[in-house]
Amino acid sequence: MQAVEQPVSISVDDYLAGELKEEIRREYIGGLVYAMAGTSAEHNIICQNLLIAVRSHLRGKPCQVFMESVKLKVRTSIEDIFYYPDLIVACDPRDTDRYFKTSPKVLIEVLSPDTERIDRREKFSSYTQIESLEEYILVAQDKTEVTVFRRGKNWQPEVANQPQQPLRIESLDFTLSLSAIHDSSLAAN
Repeated sequence: MQAVEQPVSISVDDYLAGELKEEIRREYIGGLVYAMAGTSAEHNIICQNLLIAVRSHLRGKPCQVFMESVKLKVRTSIEDIFYYPDLIVACDPRDTDRYFKTSPKVLIEVLSPDTERIDRREKFSSYTQIESLEEYILVAQDKTEVTVFRRGKNWQPEVANQPQQPLRIESLDFTLSLSAIHDSSLAAN
């Protein structure tokens, strides 16, 4: 019989202190930490394209966009959860922690085969509890498809899957074509 190592629960303070020292990003759920997998080149290009376009659009406005290495803290009725969304748009001036945000306006996840189920179910459930969140966006990396969930539309999915269709982020008054999101030539500029 082989011994199975059981996960060890740690405190939020220990998790946050460890994240400052670790090279590997880890998410924190219910006292347990989970290492994040590496990403593909396509994933990275999509994140860069979105970051550049959204950041340029937000220049001079009170919102900031963060990519991949800033955590999101979600407080549920029973626990604190820390995720690493691919992009966070935060606009609340009280959301000042250097390492995590608590009041996002928009969250974007780029889907991969390993994360799609978690992004569509677990994270959707957690994210839509955040009072400040107005839009949650899922971007496929292996096909031209974006799914947008909006608080104002009871979190019902809106799917765009044609290259010239726009990703419309209503809360930011922002539009970008799906072809521009997946354009590998944009990330190099």
